[in-house]
Amino acid sequence: MLNSALKYLHLSPSSDLPALEGMRQFKTVLVIEADVHETMMWDVSRWLIASGCLYALAWGKDCDQWREAIDDAAQEAVNYEDVPEAKKVFVTAHEDEELEEAFWFARHRAIHPAHDLNTTLILHLADAPRREELEATYHDA
Repeated sequence: MLNSALKYLHLSPSSDLPALEGMRQFKTVLVIEADVHETMMWDVSRWLIASGCLYALAWGKDCDQWREAIDDAAQEAVNYEDVPEAKKVFVTAHEDEELEEAFWFARHRAIHPAHDLNTTLILHLADAPRREELEATYHDA
């Protein structure tokens, strides 16, 4: 979605999770550059789903484990019941791709069949923020 709003949030491995105010039905690109304890992975996954994330793309360290955690959190949120397409959460891992390729996929291919996801959150899990660089890379994708 080329005309979507882009938001950036940096979290260190020990950060508290803030409220994602004003965000509903959004897409998240997780850029994982730090080692994150498994409990934080689960907390972040549940927090994203509870906040309204309907499409999550994981890139970086342990991204396949992140994909599984977010998928499990989405299923847990509906008590492991079948969900209608409008509430389905899509999750992908981009372990064998460059970050630019994952951003390109997020911008051009990651769509939800029932919702226009007009906001994309770059969730950067790292020791230090790189907001300008990541936003520029995303816009160039």
